[in-house]
Amino acid sequence: MWTQCWIDYSNLPKNSQAYAGYFSALYVDGFKKDEVISTAYGELKKAAEGLYGCTPEVELEVPESGIAFIRSEDESLGKEGYRIHVKDNVAFIEAATSAAVIYATFRLLALIRTSALTPDTDITEVPDNPIRMLDHWDNMDGSIERGYSGNSFFFEDNDLVINERTTDYARLIASVGINAVAINNVNVKDAATDLVNDRFIAKVSRLTEIFACYGIKMFLSLNYAMPIEYEPASADPLDPAVREWWKHKMDEIYRAVPGLGGFLVKADSEGRPGPFTYGRNQADGANMLAEAIKPHGGIIIWRCFVYNCQQDWRDLKTDRARAGYDYFSSLDGEFADNVILQIKNGPMDFQPREPVSPLFGGLRKTNQILEVQIAQEYTGHQIDLCYLIPWFKQILAFETYMNNDPESDTTVAGIIGGRARKGSTGGMVAVTNTGNDENWTGNDLAAANLYGFGRLAWDTSLAAEDIAREWTSLTYAGDAEKQTADGERAGDLILRLLMGSWPTYEKYTAPLGIGWMVKVHDHYGPSVEGYEYDRWGTYIRADWEGLGVERGPEGTGFALQYNGPNKEMFSDIEKTPDELILFFHKTKYTHVLHSGKTVIQHIYDTHFEGYDEVLKMQKDWQKLKGLIDERSFANVSERFERQAANAREWCDIVNSYFHRRCGIDDEKGRTIY
Repeated sequence: MWTQCWIDYSNLPKNSQAYAGYFSALYVDGFKKDEVISTAYGELKKAAEGLYGCTPEVELEVPESGIAFIRSEDESLGKEGYRIHVKDNVAFIEAATSAAVIYATFRLLALIRTSALTPDTDITEVPDNPIRMLDHWDNMDGSIERGYSGNSFFFEDNDLVINERTTDYARLIASVGINAVAINNVNVKDAATDLVNDRFIAKVSRLTEIFACYGIKMFLSLNYAMPIEYEPASADPLDPAVREWWKHKMDEIYRAVPGLGGFLVKADSEGRPGPFTYGRNQADGANMLAEAIKPHGGIIIWRCFVYNCQQDWRDLKTDRARAGYDYFSSLDGEFADNVILQIKNGPMDFQPREPVSPLFGGLRKTNQILEVQIAQEYTGHQIDLCYLIPWFKQILAFETYMNNDPESDTTVAGIIGGRARKGSTGGMVAVTNTGNDENWTGNDLAAANLYGFGRLAWDTSLAAEDIAREWTSLTYAGDAEKQTADGERAGDLILRLLMGSWPTYEKYTAPLGIGWMVKVHDHYGPSVEGYEYDRWGTYIRADWEGLGVERGPEGTGFALQYNGPNKEMFSDIEKTPDELILFFHKTKYTHVLHSGKTVIQHIYDTHFEGYDEVLKMQKDWQKLKGLIDERSFANVSERFERQAANAREWCDIVNSYFHRRCGIDDEKGRTIY
């Protein structure tokens, strides 16, 4: 069951027999019988057999009852949009391409399994984002950097693995509208460099074909410094010999793998060589590769995670948060059309709370893609429950004030979706949370983040609660309808746990946007000063009087990188939202927040509250014993045990640390060590 996650067809949905007729026949009109259409039919067949024990017959005309794929000429649907409507006991899927049919097929099945398909159903869905992508940080030895769900299912013993699980994964992510995937770690080294060489290129081609059957473009992370090992002995992007080397290399790659989507590149970051090595800028490096790949229709996704990782902690002016804007804003408009800049949601590194990166709104002429992380590197390692979609919704809704045109959508969602600037392209990418654990995501409930990311990337207007409710209904099927001893639906209880989990996690870990108080390297569990005197630029600057990094005009000036009202808001401690005050300002413990509490009392209260809330979550989960699948109940129960221990450590260590720093007692007299 759990290898199928939310597309398991062994459990009948509520009112299931009402939908049996749709699985009696399939009619296809206007589509060639390509691999994608065959895949869509295969999914219908799998659902029919699993839910009803039947096989749809392929008909030569529209059946009296069944499903019909109809090729549409409606240009408003684009290449991936579709219309699903019901007429006379037939569910019609209208789309312009076979890729859109596969997405629509999964959507139709979800509507059926959640009892949402009615005789009046008539919906049109066109994705908000052109690119909806997952980035794997998988290494070829089988390990996964920041992976918390077992080892890689792509790589083992420095070899590329293709098996049944590969297809299962393509199916899983296509079911939520993912259309791109990068399979290897952005830190490309050793055997991974050979993914574009003869050693592995045939397997890369085969894997690309498997993903293509599900409407998914495969990407590879590329070693920017690769030509250093060959005749040019250089990676200077302005060296004609290096440029020529890349042109020949791209020709060679695309002859073997014509369906490859392109490449993801990390350069000049955390020890990776790049254009800076040769005194060049980021546009020089990206455009060199874009020029080489352009004849093949590929794109270069260039990560903006570039900063000085050799910072001196004594330096109070150098600010890692500034780096992305400082390096890239002056290059706005200089990147080729087939380059997309991949920008992390915040200026630092996936902390539980960060402001939105000022590059969103700072770049007005450049393609952009939003990078988020569902792997929970800093949000609980898929041990602690932390449903991240409510946070992603806030990021997408952030108004950047990019221009003064009231007709354009200059929220982050509008920028990455191409609605802020005509002719632009972009999308959303998540550093994914999957591995070779039976359930893909380690913690069963962590699958809600994978599902939620896909649905949100497709439709940024969806509510986080609706996405969670849909995931719960599909994953737990009939079990979600059962009631606990106190009369609550099992599905409603799970939904409640998911929706409260991110605020709870934030309470017992990172107060008021400070971040980074984690164990070094591992990043799970508290170490308040773990990164305080190191080279990474990750400081909290706590002393006896207060804490936080001053990033206003009188400090590092980071707040000045924002536009208009945001610049004014973040520059003024009195206007900065409470949840970000310690990110932007060195703040006294006695400073009174908008909530009416002092900073120190907020720290005490939230950490005690967070720990108490975890204990309640753990207790509530126990109410599902005997109501849901035993394996799933045991899996999450074990995770809650570890989360409770983690939350207590955070609560006691953080409160004790700051009490000892400032000497101010908790006004409620609770035990602080």
